[in-house]
Amino acid sequence: MLLGGNAAQAAEGAAKRIMVYGDSNTWGYVPVESGPTTRYPEDVRWPGVLQAALGPDYEIIDEGLSARTTDVPDPTLPHISGAGLDGSAYLPAAIATHLPLDLVVIMLGTNDVKKMFNRSPLRIALGVGKLADIVTQTKGGVGTSYPAPKVLILCPPPLGTVAPPERAERFAGGVEKSKALPAHYEAIAKAAGADFLDVGKLTATDGVDGIHLSATAHKAIGNGVAEKVRTILK
Repeated sequence: MLLGGNAAQAAEGAAKRIMVYGDSNTWGYVPVESGPTTRYPEDVRWPGVLQAALGPDYEIIDEGLSARTTDVPDPTLPHISGAGLDGSAYLPAAIATHLPLDLVVIMLGTNDVKKMFNRSPLRIALGVGKLADIVTQTKGGVGTSYPAPKVLILCPPPLGTVAPPERAERFAGGVEKSKALPAHYEAIAKAAGADFLDVGKLTATDGVDGIHLSATAHKAIGNGVAEKVRTILK
């Protein structure tokens, strides 16, 4: 009985576990107009800022991957594989890997506005809704009884002025689509029973390439998401 009581107390005192699932703006891609880049340090990336803001009672698990979409394969990066970049294909394994989880935070959709995918804002939002459903359906993963975590859907901020011309061509029409996403994301989140936050109200996409974020933007997102998380995991 004493051992059981101690175990229960340990469980009650355990840190709340949050998996952040996103693309290059979660991974920490440093904006450059062209050519290869590097990754922001952990304490600069918004998941790291989120961890610092929430403190030791929370554990942030960073699952960011550059070029990840909501639920469509990308054939242009065969060395990673199209399926690997399809957020819906990898998400069940990611959840099962990191269980137990209290919350999954999803910020995807920027790559879905690429011209080659020919997706409407509504279709992109439906992709995010599919991810929310996957979180709910995965439940205990592989052979465990853990409950499904809660879901927070983040709508990424609209694109800025995309550069250079080659990148602008890949994202042709994307600026307009990205501006239309918040209303669709909010409706889909409500339908899926998920929480919602419009990151465009926290920061603009201010990187020199028009797609990625400055360190200042990462800080704004991390602190804004922390405030939202506190209301979800009271």
